[in-house]
Amino acid sequence: MYLTRHLTAGGARWALDGRYLPAAFTLDLLLQLPAEEVSRFLEGLPRGEEAEGSLLPPVEAAQEVWASGVTYERSREARMFESKEADIYDKVYDAVRPELFFKAIGWRVVGHGGEVRVREDSHWNVPEPELVLVVNGRMEILGYTAGNDVSSRDIEGENSLYLPQAKIYDGSCSLGPGIVLGGPDSMRDLLIRMRIVRDGEAVYEDEVSTSRMKRPFEELAEYLGRELSFPTGAFLMTGTSLVPDEEFTLTSGDRVEVSVGELVLENAVVG
Repeated sequence: MYLTRHLTAGGARWALDGRYLPAAFTLDLLLQLPAEEVSRFLEGLPRGEEAEGSLLPPVEAAQEVWASGVTYERSREARMFESKEADIYDKVYDAVRPELFFKAIGWRVVGHGGEVRVREDSHWNVPEPELVLVVNGRMEILGYTAGNDVSSRDIEGENSLYLPQAKIYDGSCSLGPGIVLGGPDSMRDLLIRMRIVRDGEAVYEDEVSTSRMKRPFEELAEYLGRELSFPTGAFLMTGTSLVPDEEFTLTSGDRVEVSVGELVLENAVVG
């Protein structure tokens, strides 16, 4: 099952497998259900005409997007290189407790075809392609989408306490194009790809499997839900292993293509 969110004359509208769901349907409602009831609930809904409205981010305004850090070995290496406090990234990679941080609120998320941004006060900015978990209010994993965690590496590297400024700003988070529904077992060996195009030429291209992750998806979701409630669900980025070389930085006019499984998320970059 595949959920998408579209812009129509009547406002945002969700679709299932390419056909509109009733106007009253919301993701908030769906993510309040137990995992075992989701498929039956959706199968019981009437389907309307073919969805043709332009795509919106597959998240609703009040839902939160969180992120995981240093879940792949390559990410640990990159963070240690950029940071003046390199040992903290080495330690968190092997620690029992994962690194989790807030990334965006739903209304601030950019969708497929939208524009992501680089900070004006940063000179070293990179995209981070990630599989993004969709979890319900019980922290059960119901599906995934593709995400781009745009980050200012020089700001984070200067001082780890600057992480929120390096990670949280307008245009720093994109999700889409839709949500593939399914349990965590369907996500354990998905290919994540990233391609960056500048002036019509690919300046970066690489791929990695989610099987290379150090931590299981369930562990990340469980830690996110410790002492923190999400009654209408949440989105959780699971970290990246695709990190451009140290001399690379995003510039206005670049185009970033992120693929997770069959999902393809494309965004233009603006300064």
